[in-house]
Amino acid sequence: MQIDIVPYRPDHAAAWVALNEHWILDGGYALEAKDRLVLDDPEGAVLSKGGAIFMAERDPGLRRGEREAVGCCSLMVMPDGGCEVGKMAVAPDAQGLGLGQKLLEACEAHARAVGSPRLYLETNTSQTHAIALYRRFGFVDLPPQPSPYARCNVWMEKRL
Repeated sequence: MQIDIVPYRPDHAAAWVALNEHWILDGGYALEAKDRLVLDDPEGAVLSKGGAIFMAERDPGLRRGEREAVGCCSLMVMPDGGCEVGKMAVAPDAQGLGLGQKLLEACEAHARAVGSPRLYLETNTSQTHAIALYRRFGFVDLPPQPSPYARCNVWMEKRL
């Protein structure tokens, strides 16, 4: 099975929403106003502001050339020039394939290409697998920061 990390396209819209709604709701969190903004308008909330969205696609083997989006991650430009990693999700049946690492690598490459000094993210202590991935990738804990998310209680960054 081939898996590729590709830039977001408009035909990814349904998968973008479904993947993120799944991890948010399955994690016991509420969909918050910022979630709705980013999920419902990725072009206006992320891409048009200099950010990026990456999608993990696999060939499900059903029909030649048909691809299935099984993961995603956004990168939003921050006021200080840093890039916030967000909306990282991997479909349950694609977990364990290293897609989180590959999505983070795509985010870091993009951030470096635009001269960003750091990657930043917000998460929750219950996201133990994600936090372990972030730490392996070089993220370190920060003191609490202002956040639009009620669920956020962990702040991390990776200096570039």
